[in-house]
Amino acid sequence: MPRILDTFSCGGGAGYGYHLAGFEVVGVDIQPQPNYPFEFIQADALDVLRDREFLAGFDAIHASPPCQAYTPLNHYNHRAYPDLVDETRELLEASGLPYVIENVPQAPLRDPVILCGTMFGLRMYRHRGFETNFPLPSPVHRAHTARCARNGYLPTPERPFMSIHGGRHSRAWLAAAKEVMGMPWVTTIREVCEAIPPAYTEYIGRHLIAAVSTRTEAA
Repeated sequence: MPRILDTFSCGGGAGYGYHLAGFEVVGVDIQPQPNYPFEFIQADALDVLRDREFLAGFDAIHASPPCQAYTPLNHYNHRAYPDLVDETRELLEASGLPYVIENVPQAPLRDPVILCGTMFGLRMYRHRGFETNFPLPSPVHRAHTARCARNGYLPTPERPFMSIHGGRHSRAWLAAAKEVMGMPWVTTIREVCEAIPPAYTEYIGRHLIAAVSTRTEAA
């Protein structure tokens, strides 16, 4: 079974999708992640990506560096957030492995494929960009016709889609968000809000496995 290193893993949304696609997953995050559903290492992801000997045990790498520097939050809070996409890319390229970098569409990704919940039948939009060094076709992105409930509110017949962002939300909202995201194992709002739906990386993972197989055959 191919192994993937899930860096900046948070609660495991990305990692679970790769698991569904057929990977053995190991997560890395600088913060404790007690609900991470696979093997987990608490460490600075950049330090781990510099360890060539450690990376030799993997077939591919996923990276989700912090997104706050590229979102409107940066303008409202007037705080300095880490800008790690370029440094992460340099380390991924140096590894020589197939890789994925995930972030918000505003991030400085190279030719990203933008994925949306509607592509996978999810009741949410949640656009995210994915830069890869292997071919990744973009699914059809249909027009958004369903309306979203406001952040913190449950879906209604008039607004059947969820808006999943941070804040102080009810237990009912958390339960609904976990269901929409496809993350039943998490227990906190932060884990849901910092994640990407596993459906995204399950799709990516199926193409990534093909890239890993091609690389193995070439070697």
